[in-house]
Amino acid sequence: MLERAFNSSRFLVFIIVAMSMLSALMLYLSTVVVVWNLVLDLFTRPIGSADEGKRLAVGLLKVLDILLIALTFQIIAISLFRLFIKRDNIPKSNFIKVLRINDFHDLKVTLLHVTIVILAILFLEHAVEVGASLDTLYFGLAIAVVIAAIVYATKQMHDK
Repeated sequence: MLERAFNSSRFLVFIIVAMSMLSALMLYLSTVVVVWNLVLDLFTRPIGSADEGKRLAVGLLKVLDILLIALTFQIIAISLFRLFIKRDNIPKSNFIKVLRINDFHDLKVTLLHVTIVILAILFLEHAVEVGASLDTLYFGLAIAVVIAAIVYATKQMHDK
């Protein structure tokens, strides 16, 4: 009886899957609006200086950041669906093949790798916006510590 309850409770994961897909969709749509506004802004105020070029670059980096976060939600949704809800009889999609997510451990590692890329983009945004300053150095060191911790944790997960 208890085992049957646990087996059917895996469908509660469907709530996470649905919310993750909805979140990804909202983020994808919001980036379309942001890019549209950047294009309109470019036509109404053409780039005339290096600072205005930096402003555009930072805007585009922020779009890339949002897209990677949306992709993270999508990876979570598809992987959890495949791992918990439709474990068998699901055709292998190219999306899943590329990510090589076969279990929950693989999902965690993939999410950690995406996090590293997002942190690198955040640093790049900051460096372009603020420039070479002590703030940028401290921010870069903080991100480097977090990335080192993620790499160490990932290596420890693979060693076990």
